Amino acid sequence: MNWDQIQGKWKQAKGQVQQQWGDLTSDDLDRIDGKREELVGVVQERYGIAREEAERQVQQFESCCNS
Repeated sequence: MNWDQIQGKWKQAKGQVQQQWGDLTSDDLDRIDGKREELVGVVQERYGIAREEAERQVQQFESCCNS
């Protein structure tokens, strides 16, 4: 599934995102609203990791959603 598909099904994807990144709040998920760059930024901020690592994690999540 590409990011456009994830964004289009954001309400369903929010559960998977919260499962992947348990520290994200419902408010975070509402703020992200399916935007990939927002997700990368929030993951980076919440987990105190480098942007490249957050990008890698989101890319890995995106790949897992292809199944």
